[in-house]
Amino acid sequence: MGFVSLGCPKALVDSERILTRLRAEGYEIAATYGKADLVIVNTCGFIDAAVDESLDAIGEALAENGKVIVTGCLGAQPQKILDRHPQVLKITGPQRYEEVMASVHEHLPPTHEPFLDLIPAQGVKLTPRHYAYLKISEGCNHRCSFCIIPSLRGDLVSRPIGEVMREAEQLVRAGVKEILVVSQDTSAYGVDLKYASQTWRDKQRRAHFYDLTQALGELGVWIRLHYVYPYPHVDKVVELMTEGRVLPYLDIPFQHASKRILKLMKRPAAAADTLQRIAAWRRQIPDITIRSTFIVGFPGETEEDFEQLLEWLHVAQLDRVGCFEYSPVEGAAANDLRQPEVPAAVKQERRARFMELAAQISAERLAQKIGRRMQVLVDRIEGGVAVARSSSDAPEIDGVVNIRGANKLAVGDWAQVRITKATAYDLEAKLDK
Repeated sequence: MGFVSLGCPKALVDSERILTRLRAEGYEIAATYGKADLVIVNTCGFIDAAVDESLDAIGEALAENGKVIVTGCLGAQPQKILDRHPQVLKITGPQRYEEVMASVHEHLPPTHEPFLDLIPAQGVKLTPRHYAYLKISEGCNHRCSFCIIPSLRGDLVSRPIGEVMREAEQLVRAGVKEILVVSQDTSAYGVDLKYASQTWRDKQRRAHFYDLTQALGELGVWIRLHYVYPYPHVDKVVELMTEGRVLPYLDIPFQHASKRILKLMKRPAAAADTLQRIAAWRRQIPDITIRSTFIVGFPGETEEDFEQLLEWLHVAQLDRVGCFEYSPVEGAAANDLRQPEVPAAVKQERRARFMELAAQISAERLAQKIGRRMQVLVDRIEGGVAVARSSSDAPEIDGVVNIRGANKLAVGDWAQVRITKATAYDLEAKLDK
């Protein structure tokens, strides 16, 4: 089997689940198209650029192999795929694991009975051995006007807390040192289950964001929280960070700061309130890392709206940020807002100004870490330099800590280092003897 996985960490987890099923049934995973009898492409369909990337990937798989099954978010819009690639064997939507496997069985039947010992207890992972994503729910109950996730993945469906914790324990037993909690809305976990309780480690635990975080904090590994909406009960989770139970790190998708734009986006939080919350969290944990993503050039965004965003960022002093130029998505409510479109050149200019301020803030905050001692986790070795991450850095999206002269370190090792230099986004360090 050949496999192409595109999109966000949630989609990556979907790919891992399909790969685990394939390996459990005895299928081998091929590294090239030429060695595969069949190829699965797990697609993304969130924005136009992701749709184009997915369609190109399908086309490449067809050209190089010829037998292709398509799944994932773009699969929820099958006609868009069939218009470009009518020869695909099967199209399924996201989380349709059984349909994917049924199609595999139809076009490439297994040659022998499955042996469960062909796969590790934690399943097949596409991440390095020392970290893994833990998806706690599917779908989302919000109806943000720029987003089509609910139409692709449905409303919030949380996993029972016992099931989540058993998977987390398996990951730790397999050597995982960092668990990254992901979903569409992590802090809403359990709402659909009415916070139903289950027993884990001889104690009743509610399917609730706080209870789940508290339980994960008992595993003795790094726990990193992503996609957290700033609901009031997040303050209690911050208290767990003060106790060292989970990493002092919050990934919160603020998206904008203009009250008018947030209303047009149908976002659930007000900018003034979030500034107060950020200030309160930093009073509790001065070293808390807050990352977020923002959209510039949303329909109707004026220069005044954008200036409000810049001023908000200046006050908030976020540690890590990403910024995207607004791209219309087919099926999104924002297409019907009847707001003036922001010209492409203006979007580009605003993003550049935003990222210039973000880089300045990041450089100033990282410079304060020079001379400090910290624990890091090594992700890779490049030419004698160990590329690691601190508690402030999520893999692939945040900065790194480069350790020179660390010849004895290996991937997945912990290291104690002292920071010697800072750039706009990364740190340099030496081993602390």
